Amino acid sequence: MMGVGKSTIGKMLAKKLKLNFVDIDNLIEKKEKSTIKEIFNNKGEDYFRKIEVKITLLELKKFNSVIALGGGAFINNSIRKEIINSCVSFWLDLDLKHLSQRLKKTKKRPLLNKDNFKSSINKIYLERKKTYNESNYRIICNSEEKKNIVEKIIKLYEDSSN
Repeated sequence: MMGVGKSTIGKMLAKKLKLNFVDIDNLIEKKEKSTIKEIFNNKGEDYFRKIEVKITLLELKKFNSVIALGGGAFINNSIRKEIINSCVSFWLDLDLKHLSQRLKKTKKRPLLNKDNFKSSINKIYLERKKTYNESNYRIICNSEEKKNIVEKIIKLYEDSSN
């Protein structure tokens, strides 16, 4: 889900594991020479999702990387199937109260309706929750320190490799 800290946790995790870190949204912005919000506004969500699938599937074929997906990427069947078949996946879950606090000042989230802010967060979260649950692991991040989240992920990852 947007705003949970995928990029922050991903960078910390990659550094600790001495792996590459890939942020799919950043790759899309570089390729398109435009922000995610501008892509949504100028070319639409469908265009963005097509680019997201193409770039994500290419990155998933590489090894030795920690990948931070965009919040909607795992909803896509092709991306989700590839992840389930070839990766260890983690759902960083944050309750709606904490999520609202983190996202209320952001201006770069194109799917959030500022007039119905809480309602749009709730709707997106509830629509995605069932699919996010298909991840290998769910990490509840509500009051956890970032370093503790990273340690939990490393332990689960190492246990899954044995």
